[in-house]
Amino acid sequence: MSNLVSCSHCHLEFEESVMIKEPLQHELNFCCNGCQGVYHLLKDDGLDSFYDKLGNNKLSKPLARGEDSSNFDMESFVTRYIRTTEDGFNRVDLIIEGIHCAACIWLNEKVLNETAGIVEININFTNNKAKIIWDNDIIKLSQIIDKIRSIGYNAYPYTRTDSEIKATKNKKDFFLRMSIAIFASMNIMMIDVAKYTGYFSGIDPEILRMIHMAEFIFASPVLFYSGWIFFRGAYYGLKNKIINMDFLVSGGATLTYIYSIYVLFGGAGDSYFDSVAMIITFVLVGKYLEVLGKKSAVDTMDKIKSQIPLEATIIVEDGKKTVSLDEINIDDIIEVKNGEKASVDGIVTSGYSSFDESSISGESLPVDKKIGDKIFSGTINTESVIRYKATKNYANSTLNHIVELLEDSLNSKPKIEDTTQSMSKYFSVMILSLAIGTFVAWFFYDGSFENALIIGISVIIIACPCALALATPIASLIGISWLTKEGLLFKEAKFIETFAKIDAIVFDKTGTLTTGNLTVKDIPLSLTKEELNILYSLSDSSTHPVSIAIKKHLEKSFSNLKHVELKKIEQIPAFGIQALYNDTIIYGGKLENNIEYKTTVYHYTINDKLLATFELQDQLREDAIETIQYFKNQNIKTILCSGDNEQTVLKIADEVKVDHHLAKMSPIAKADYIRSLKDSGQKVVMVGDGVNDSLALSRADISIAMGNGADIAIAISDIVILNDQLSGITKSHYITKRTFRFIKQNLMISLIYNIVTIPIAMAGFIIPLVAALSMSLSSLLVVGNSLRIKNKK
Repeated sequence: MSNLVSCSHCHLEFEESVMIKEPLQHELNFCCNGCQGVYHLLKDDGLDSFYDKLGNNKLSKPLARGEDSSNFDMESFVTRYIRTTEDGFNRVDLIIEGIHCAACIWLNEKVLNETAGIVEININFTNNKAKIIWDNDIIKLSQIIDKIRSIGYNAYPYTRTDSEIKATKNKKDFFLRMSIAIFASMNIMMIDVAKYTGYFSGIDPEILRMIHMAEFIFASPVLFYSGWIFFRGAYYGLKNKIINMDFLVSGGATLTYIYSIYVLFGGAGDSYFDSVAMIITFVLVGKYLEVLGKKSAVDTMDKIKSQIPLEATIIVEDGKKTVSLDEINIDDIIEVKNGEKASVDGIVTSGYSSFDESSISGESLPVDKKIGDKIFSGTINTESVIRYKATKNYANSTLNHIVELLEDSLNSKPKIEDTTQSMSKYFSVMILSLAIGTFVAWFFYDGSFENALIIGISVIIIACPCALALATPIASLIGISWLTKEGLLFKEAKFIETFAKIDAIVFDKTGTLTTGNLTVKDIPLSLTKEELNILYSLSDSSTHPVSIAIKKHLEKSFSNLKHVELKKIEQIPAFGIQALYNDTIIYGGKLENNIEYKTTVYHYTINDKLLATFELQDQLREDAIETIQYFKNQNIKTILCSGDNEQTVLKIADEVKVDHHLAKMSPIAKADYIRSLKDSGQKVVMVGDGVNDSLALSRADISIAMGNGADIAIAISDIVILNDQLSGITKSHYITKRTFRFIKQNLMISLIYNIVTIPIAMAGFIIPLVAALSMSLSSLLVVGNSLRIKNKK
């Protein structure tokens, strides 16, 4: 058997006999025409430094040659995903798989831009979403997909749902309003330098009037355009008999604006256009951050939906027929080829194969399937062709059920949000009542409407919740900045409080507490050199994870291993691999016996004589034990929850010493368990890395994904550990606890500020100018205190 050599482009290893050789200045080897073409494309354009940056890393595994892309031209696909632009061209949104860096973006865009018929191509590096516009008279979408696949990448459709379109539009609207508010406020503050300087040293009345006019010009769009959302919120609040924060913000800003106009046109006193702009701008920034969080949630749900297969192949009387998922009926016979996903649930009727059920059960190895076994929607066939009978339609399938549960989870509000809204309602009513009461009292006390109005406005301005609004976001921003530097990505600031107050933390096993890579526990020493070479050649003839682990460990443990020529190599579905060597039968894999093993095993036989049994195990992460101990020291309950068998889970649970463990847990069972913990009053964190964890992650108060986990797990999670170290979870908990402590301090500062200053303002000792300055001072105190968060590390 030939030696293994690396592809000069993707660096993946293949048998030398199947490589495309190209003798130039030195020997070049390519695994496919795509890699060969990309290599020369980079060379010709002087970008061969790509390989220097790539180093010893490997690119994604190339797709099987000749993979059918005709389904992208099917009428059902066109109707669902393709839109027509104003110019009459076709447009589709795709997710490009296999992108690792900016060089990958450049490569895809360059190849497609040079393809006849493609009008526009733009790929977003943050989410790998590609917008492609093309002339369908010149090139078909299937040809574009083939072009993408030819350079080692893949693409699947991205659906722009109504919710995403609405969220994107809302984000753009808020960003524009916020940008105008910030621009105008900055200009007003620069103008104020002259006004406040003149306030103490004297200023010509005409110049002061010009300053007031300039402030009026800048403050007007801030109030009526940028601040329109607060007027709208106040209107709907009053319509439902609720006085909310929007009413307080818009009411205080409007009264201040009216009074400032009165001063502008000759009234006595000082204008406060700067206060109008700053009030609107401060609160609008917080609103924009909230919109970003909602947009992120919508993107997450749409990405998960795009993973669902589009069509299925069903068996009919006159052959085969490709249908959309909605056309599949119960009892239809469905055919699934190697690499395809099962579209609905069913039972195998013919064939033997293995399925990757990581998206459903969390099982780390492919699960063998034979006649009578259940097939779940969304699982991937990893071996031979099988046929199965549909037992559910798509609407009731396992995958769709998970998607629906995720939608419900993403649309639900956290309890803290409802509590905050309730508190803000009472706070707004209280401040408004105090301001009105102050105005009435002063009007009857000295009979001056102007003086009463100024004092009433002072109460609203000095009590305007700028410090209160800054108390949480400023501290959170500093905490998140610290977390980011440590490789800990918090998707929203609200998770800081929740994580700091958790009662239980649930860990997945495979890929979370363990590395997810199988290793051989030990090598039997009784094998001869020839038997080792035969085993090495046999394991090298299979791409199954167990065979790969055996091969790697042999290479690591023994030197001078040689390939021997094996004949009639046959993959036996659900069992192992068999071959002939000098008329002897060689076999590696499972044996039919009733022995139960605590780990995955691999039997090696020659002519049915058992020569060796290898145990394989999933290695524990180096920092797993320390991580569990940290949370136990914090009096936080630690739980291991896995889809693997009881003995495997028990072994890991004993090693890390968790408080409780559960095995054979399906995604729905995990989610139900998380919900039961929450129903008992506990705040729960879920840590996972696989697609199968996505539902449980979405149900937890806080969901954490490891950086090398599945895209969907990372998308649905609240926190991502970018450095893929469990110690990142303990760092996150420490930093969030410290940050939350400072948030409470900031809230206390705001409370003390209001308790002290509001009575003084009501007594008439503070004019609106001083009220605005004291409001700014309280904000500076909150900011200064927040900066102390990072003093201790």
